[in-house]
Amino acid sequence: MALKVAVQMDHINSIRIAGDTSFALCLEAQARGHTLYHYTPDRLSMRDGVVRARVEELKVRDIEGDHFTLGEQISRDLSEMDVVLLRQDPPFDMNYITTTHLLERIHPKTLVVNDPAWVRNSPEKIFVTEFPDLMPDTLITKDPQEIMNFRKEFGDIILKPLYGNGGAGVFHLADGDRNLTSLLEMFGQMFREPIIAQRYLKDVRAGDKRIILIDGEPVGAINRVPSESDARSNMHVGGRAEKTELTEREREICARIGPSLRERGFILVGIDVIGDYMTEINVTSPTGVREVKRFGGADIAALFWDAVEAKRR
Repeated sequence: MALKVAVQMDHINSIRIAGDTSFALCLEAQARGHTLYHYTPDRLSMRDGVVRARVEELKVRDIEGDHFTLGEQISRDLSEMDVVLLRQDPPFDMNYITTTHLLERIHPKTLVVNDPAWVRNSPEKIFVTEFPDLMPDTLITKDPQEIMNFRKEFGDIILKPLYGNGGAGVFHLADGDRNLTSLLEMFGQMFREPIIAQRYLKDVRAGDKRIILIDGEPVGAINRVPSESDARSNMHVGGRAEKTELTEREREICARIGPSLRERGFILVGIDVIGDYMTEINVTSPTGVREVKRFGGADIAALFWDAVEAKRR
């Protein structure tokens, strides 16, 4: 089955291929004989109900510094594609949301992965609250007094933006830290949206596990261990990846959320688990595929395209 696949992503010249999931998906698609087209979100448009993008045919190579070739840019009706991969990174702002409205016009005739309407309606730090018994104590608010009360209750907390990504703006406030008021002032100046306060989980020092699910089933995981000088485990801020296996608790979490992922048409999802608690359900552009394979785990890119091809049949 040869598919025409358009990839909506941050420009491919900006990615680091060693850890980029979008690149892994492109490599596997090309190996299967699918034709790839590349475009960035700013090239998406709609006129008279027709959703178009200025795309370039894409060839990829697993060679750092020489990993892609782009063809001539041409405007294409995206409904002529078999698949569109919605893969640009957050922030999950109004620009991101607008792209989901446009892509919703062509889905499911053109299979958009993940389903754009459900991506829009499932913000990663809010979707997870549908499973309160699986997550740490969490507060979402703009009210400084509520955050101060939460801090008084738990002492050790994490503050982070509601629609942030990649660990940006994540702060650990240890019990007794006097920076809370200043941080709330800074968050108020930077963000119009509420922020999140969560009970600090000491288990994060042993790692923040990224578990990847395909069509609601867990297929691989990688543990991300924070550096001694940072509370965050994200690899681009110094976290260390290491091989891991799923625990019984993590399998229970996956079994609980799997039906909801399938109902929403989420083919590729990454969840974050610290100790016994899930902290996020990532549905925009989940990462971790290359790291799992590098540590001897499943070829998740192949499993992804197996699932996509089955849906296109």
